[in-house]
Amino acid sequence: MDITEAHITAWIAQYFWPFCRIGAFFLALPLIGTRSVPMNVRLLFAVAITLLIGPLAGEMPKIQLLSLTSFVIILQQILIGLALGFLVQLLFQLFIVGGQLIAMQNGLGFSSMIDPTNGLSVTVVSQIYLMSVNLIFFSLDGHLALMRLIVESFQSMPVTSSGVSPDGLYLIAGMGTWMFENAMLLALPAVIALLIVNIAFGVMSRVAPQMNVMSVGFPLNMVTGALVLWITLSSVVPLYERTFDETLDLLLEVMTPDG
Repeated sequence: MDITEAHITAWIAQYFWPFCRIGAFFLALPLIGTRSVPMNVRLLFAVAITLLIGPLAGEMPKIQLLSLTSFVIILQQILIGLALGFLVQLLFQLFIVGGQLIAMQNGLGFSSMIDPTNGLSVTVVSQIYLMSVNLIFFSLDGHLALMRLIVESFQSMPVTSSGVSPDGLYLIAGMGTWMFENAMLLALPAVIALLIVNIAFGVMSRVAPQMNVMSVGFPLNMVTGALVLWITLSSVVPLYERTFDETLDLLLEVMTPDG
């Protein structure tokens, strides 16, 4: 069997273009695309997944790899991978935003630590939610669902010079509203409970002006906030299950040809 230049080009294209999409997807994906994971580990992981998914990606366009059309395809695959990873990133960010809202209400806003996902300083409450969501993500086989999603993306959005449709980009932009909405739902019980506590201290300061509300109310507010956080922590699992299903539905909707 003679191996020609066309055979070599087709073999390289079968893996190179899917690698651009998969690599960009892992770059924007939480847990894997974090700064705490070394770049060479992410690269090896993307290469390993590409070797598995490449034969399932369908037939590649028969064009030269160094042509202008090929560079357009590379750019489109990178944008598709970043868009899909960004949607999953928003799923985890809503728990960080919800934790920030709770921390600012119960006086723990000053207690912060470095978030390895973004390299930024976030509150400890957000870290508690983020670590809980990370454990739930793996325990419920979320990583396997994302692997299946990236495989299905090559059937619904084949490797061509076209990328995400305008309707799909509009859905991605609307995910910001979805993130803040669910973050408010996460933080609302704790915020309302702490607001009632603050109102009670306001009434006490009017009834007994000689009492130093700041010296008594601030530590009690923190203790109440920790108690409310412990009580409402059980609501993270059902909220995550619902938002994860909604994220998968939105990802499938973005991957449809019509957006």
